[in-house]
Amino acid sequence: MALDSKVPKGPIKDKWTEYKNKIDLVNPANKRHIDVIVVGTGLAGGSAAATLAELGYNVKAFAYQDSPRRAHSIAAQGGINAAKNYQGDGDSTYRLFYDTVKGGDYRSREANVYRLAEVSANIIDQCVAQGVPFARDYGGLLDNRSFGGVLVSRTFYAKGQTGQQLLLGAYSAMNRQIARGKIEMFNRHEMLDVVIVDGKARGIIARNLVTGEIERHSAHAVVIGSGGYGNVYFLSTNAMGSNATAAWKIHKKGAYFANPCYTQIHPTCIPRSGDYQSKLTLMSESLRNDGRIWVPKNMEDVLAIREGRKKPTDLSEEERDYYLERRYPAFGNLVPRDVASRAAKERCDAGYGVNQTGEAVYLDFASAIERYGKEQAKIQNIANPSAEKIYELGQKIVEAKYGNLFQMYEKIVDQDPYKTPMMIYPAVHYTMGGIWVDYNLMTTIPGCYCIGEANFSDHGANRLGASALMQGLADGYFVLPYTIGDYLADDIRTGKIPTDTKEFDEAEKEVTDRINFFVNNKGTKSVDYFHKKLGKVMWDKAGMSRNAQGLTEAMAEIKAIREEFWKEVSVPGGANEMNPELEKAGRVADFLELGELFAKDALTRSESCGGHFREESAELDGPQKGEAKRNDEEFAFVSAWEYKGEPADAVLHKEQLEFKDIELKQRSYK
Repeated sequence: MALDSKVPKGPIKDKWTEYKNKIDLVNPANKRHIDVIVVGTGLAGGSAAATLAELGYNVKAFAYQDSPRRAHSIAAQGGINAAKNYQGDGDSTYRLFYDTVKGGDYRSREANVYRLAEVSANIIDQCVAQGVPFARDYGGLLDNRSFGGVLVSRTFYAKGQTGQQLLLGAYSAMNRQIARGKIEMFNRHEMLDVVIVDGKARGIIARNLVTGEIERHSAHAVVIGSGGYGNVYFLSTNAMGSNATAAWKIHKKGAYFANPCYTQIHPTCIPRSGDYQSKLTLMSESLRNDGRIWVPKNMEDVLAIREGRKKPTDLSEEERDYYLERRYPAFGNLVPRDVASRAAKERCDAGYGVNQTGEAVYLDFASAIERYGKEQAKIQNIANPSAEKIYELGQKIVEAKYGNLFQMYEKIVDQDPYKTPMMIYPAVHYTMGGIWVDYNLMTTIPGCYCIGEANFSDHGANRLGASALMQGLADGYFVLPYTIGDYLADDIRTGKIPTDTKEFDEAEKEVTDRINFFVNNKGTKSVDYFHKKLGKVMWDKAGMSRNAQGLTEAMAEIKAIREEFWKEVSVPGGANEMNPELEKAGRVADFLELGELFAKDALTRSESCGGHFREESAELDGPQKGEAKRNDEEFAFVSAWEYKGEPADAVLHKEQLEFKDIELKQRSYK
């Protein structure tokens, strides 16, 4: 199949406007005759469902949680980007576009990114109208803060709860449409397959997770907004229920997958504490606005801290290595996430990690507390304030900005981050890869759309902080509602899609057979046993540091794990009841297939980019192993393409970077 991105002709700044002027529309009176299924009710799916219903379409929305409010979007902390230039510091639509493409190591689709930057300002207006309580400055205007990889302040935020507040806004819009009868909500339902009729997506097979009942649902179009697949690593910052199933099912029915190996490694996570941990906890990137990242300069101090003979607060400024400020003076602690993650791993691999596992660096707020305290003392006209008073005043400012994050850290680690530096370490967070979509957000299956983190288009090899919420809401509120009409304009006379057809029969049988296999298999090992084995292979051989030998081994090892899984997996309970182990079994089966595709994609890329360092590229003369040569002002990771003398911008147009897998798509479950 030849991929057609359907990117409009003309100057990039005019593409979206001209495109909207010419696409087909559906008459308001005809929208009531058209059904749309939306799978996933996070920021992308929730905003899409609410907007499509507001326009007049009949929407069926599916969430595997007990409420859309439980979608993983709720976990986003730091903020949402928008090019409003409220700070007057030089921001613009173009600069947001440029930062996003550059931050993604020049591997995003430029037209989609420019459109994202264009509609970003509208998102803020929409959310304010919904009552989202964004932080405000002293004059009552919306406040902004900085995030990594940019030189302006463009991130709107609601303390450390931005995702939750934005999701509540989308949820309120959904509830209005549910009350009107325009959205039929299916909580605790999981999509297990897509139904293709005459080459078009015409429905899904879903399982009621409470009763176990298998249901058929038809529509004129299907929208997948089910999030990312970071849990392929087992340990990640994702909720434990986050999975790849909806996206993987449409992939196996013909939707191409793009860039599966591009995973965001977030630098600011609470380090793992042991082998029995089930997930990792994210600390917002916003903390890097005021926190300084460091490790001890001397190995003797590292060992003393690990052994409890010294505290980090015992070390003087001269005994600390603020390595990000040293290496990247233009951005300091606000380098992009991939840069900060690789740098932390390099320091820990060199032996400077500060916790018992050797996998942690410090994030220190002492300087910020002192700076804010002195500023407040001047504002309050306190002459010669004591060190204790300065600390008290400064802590109040930091608490107002990040209080819930500090509280969360203290509950998990049992240390007061106001008095001793936080410990952080990189962890799997977001997936830039996903289902391939064209400019309309349609997959290679006609009538099947993919939005938000589940698609591949906007973030290249690395996502800038605070851009996930921006993409999800842009797709749902302002892009899909336009582009889907261009497709649905041909369906105004189609009528209801019947579910009593051979296509639905075949899809339901496939789903039922797989479920029956799981509950009847007489295996000896739990689902988590296989998931953990997969996760270890993924992190060790397809994580931040990769090489051809390790990736080849990973593919063979994942295949062996998958074969053992289908022989030895044990799923207690039955099919016709609430059964979380059965749910997990289906999701891990999908991860085991995706994991091999992931490693295969990574193997084909003899490049270092994003959060991933390809060891064969060590000849790029990085000052230490794992650290690449770069220009401090540009910070774009030097890739194999550039190393061969080809300008990085050329990578924007390389279709071969959009990885397409045929073998796995055709492969049966076993």
